Amino acid sequence: MHGVGELAPADPPVLLEQTDDSTVESVNGRAMIGHRPILPEDWSLINGDSRRKIRTMTTPVIRTVGVPKEIKNNEYRVAMTPDGVREFERLGIDVFVETGAGVGASFSDADYRAAGADIVPTAADAWAQQMVVKVKEPKEEEFAFLRPDLTLFTYLHLAAYPTVAHALIDAKCTALAYETVQLDSGALPLLAPMSEVAGRLAPQMGAHYLERHNGGRGVLMGGAPGVQPAKVVVLGAGNVGWNSAWIAAGMEAEVVLFDKNLDRLRWVDQINKGRIVTLASNRGALERNIADADLVIGAVLVAGGRAPVVVTQDMVRTMKPGAVIVDVAIDQGGCIETIHETTHNEPVYELHGVLHYAVGNMPGAVPHTSTYALTNATLAYQLEVAVHGAAGGCRRDAALSHGLNTFAGQVTNAPVAEFLGTPFIEPLAALN
Repeated sequence: MHGVGELAPADPPVLLEQTDDSTVESVNGRAMIGHRPILPEDWSLINGDSRRKIRTMTTPVIRTVGVPKEIKNNEYRVAMTPDGVREFERLGIDVFVETGAGVGASFSDADYRAAGADIVPTAADAWAQQMVVKVKEPKEEEFAFLRPDLTLFTYLHLAAYPTVAHALIDAKCTALAYETVQLDSGALPLLAPMSEVAGRLAPQMGAHYLERHNGGRGVLMGGAPGVQPAKVVVLGAGNVGWNSAWIAAGMEAEVVLFDKNLDRLRWVDQINKGRIVTLASNRGALERNIADADLVIGAVLVAGGRAPVVVTQDMVRTMKPGAVIVDVAIDQGGCIETIHETTHNEPVYELHGVLHYAVGNMPGAVPHTSTYALTNATLAYQLEVAVHGAAGGCRRDAALSHGLNTFAGQVTNAPVAEFLGTPFIEPLAALN
């Protein structure tokens, strides 16, 4: 856990020439499963990783998968597209989609039915399956559906939502979290797509609330000839922060990007050729720049744990009247001391003269884009769990084992256990 004034380590830069992404079918005609090729046992990939073959001749451990409609405030994403349904059905796994689950993301019941899904009338019907895939954490009204023989795969953010954690523990549910699936390199492949979307949305939201009629200072992000542009301070140079800084710079704002990872800052500086100002994070530099900022974007991450508080209440008090804070880290508790979660219905509140935006499901505002971005990343892991079961999948794939958060009433993710003050057990030890 990082203290006040510290930023979490950024995700490592993505080297496009060293990816095992197989969405471009350059694997010489090998069969594809989801977005991952079906490869021989322990096939060595060019980035040094290996992937084990999904045995399509083996009867899947999980035979039914439910896709309920999301019920979080203004959450229109869906956990599986019709194309995803076809991949499951091709393996003999039946998919049950709650009616209307995909409408917000522009997928009709007819689209799912044509792909082979069964459309069910109620959430209870979708939750009754062996595995349930979702986008957001279960809400209180869904806790009754949790049970020991259920495998749940979704974003959980248990450090920010301890009530959900205790519900999963009490139900002895097997729960895997997208956001803690982690490669050996430290990259978070299932968090990355939504981080990219939220990062790109953050300057857009900030620009909207900087407009005077929305309560802001009346500052245009790009300024005008002879007029200074908005100053945007971004805290953290990971996927969220880098995308926020990139879009803000594209809007012609003056952008300052903070992080403690100097290698990451060097990478940003090389890519942007000085267009984005990069600064090493320390208390003094933060205080000076936040006091002068029109827009502050919080983009700090501790994988699985609560985000550290980087901006104190005293710093917020020094900001200009009508300045805006967008805390993308709110689904991990937030990195601004004065922040609390808001909704798409009531996205902002004013404190110390500063507008605070802290919607916990920002990508839900653009569900069509977000659903495709999310399912492009999650589908292969969902298939792995369904074919081999949670236990088998975690034993085969170390990245997936990091995603296991609760099993049989035990907490199997160290940062979550630390935050909750509960005992931690290694995922493979729990499964055994």
